[in-house]
Amino acid sequence: MQKTFRGVYTVMITPLDPSGAVDLKGLAAFTDWQVKEGIHGLIPLGSTGEFLSLSEEERDSVARTVIETVAGRVPVLIGTGAEDTRESIRLSVKAEAMGADGVMIIPPFYSTPTDDELVHHYKSIASAVTIPIMVYNNPATANVDLTPELVKRIAEIDGCDYIKESTLEVTRVRDIIRLAGDDMTVFGGILGFESFVMGAQGWVAVASNVAPGPMARIFELVANEKKFDEARELYLKWLPVIQAVGGQAYVAGTKSLLTHMGFGAGLPRPPRLPLPPEQDAAMKRLVADFGLTFGA
Repeated sequence: MQKTFRGVYTVMITPLDPSGAVDLKGLAAFTDWQVKEGIHGLIPLGSTGEFLSLSEEERDSVARTVIETVAGRVPVLIGTGAEDTRESIRLSVKAEAMGADGVMIIPPFYSTPTDDELVHHYKSIASAVTIPIMVYNNPATANVDLTPELVKRIAEIDGCDYIKESTLEVTRVRDIIRLAGDDMTVFGGILGFESFVMGAQGWVAVASNVAPGPMARIFELVANEKKFDEARELYLKWLPVIQAVGGQAYVAGTKSLLTHMGFGAGLPRPPRLPLPPEQDAAMKRLVADFGLTFGA
């Protein structure tokens, strides 16, 4: 039976050991910690997970480790975006066979496909799997923009039931809900609290890598308990952490925070570089200020 996706889903980092290899033991511990801290769902192999810097064998091992460690406790969506539609189909079919609850798929990011080509792309993938697809709109990295009008068309495809909306235009959430209705459930990709207030049913968050409990609680206060003032207060309290892992430092910054929290996240893979010393020191201060710790 398909699970309904709702809440805060961590787009997970991929921990690397000192030699630069994927640390599967560390990943399992990190995954278990996330679930125990109250996260609502997990998404390995997204941008934060450096999926384009991993070999297919490494990606498979990451997906398998997360799925097996979670063991059905929360939904797991696997990032299966690719430039070639056939490749994305193959990866999505493989993810379903591994036991993924869904897949998150960024559009082809080099060929700048037209709207009709994007509809065909997602329709082709949806016809090959039975698990839900979370469409991923991130114009800054994908070079195409899934406008609300285009999302309405994609929402008509059976199986394309969710979207991660990663622009800074919170009105996109409003317009997708207005145009697509129940055919498309919106997750915020950057503006979590603001998206919740506009009706989003989830947030694919980077900050929940380091603070899964508080990020999940922000959603619960807004969506479940309708305690908007309390949610806003909690959101503003944690805004420095949310902002610290925004922008270009989202991978290096998150790994820096986790390292200072006591988790061996390792360094980013090139071309990404670790934070400069002064920024890393700022992350260390942030960990101390917020009392952030990793306790698997």
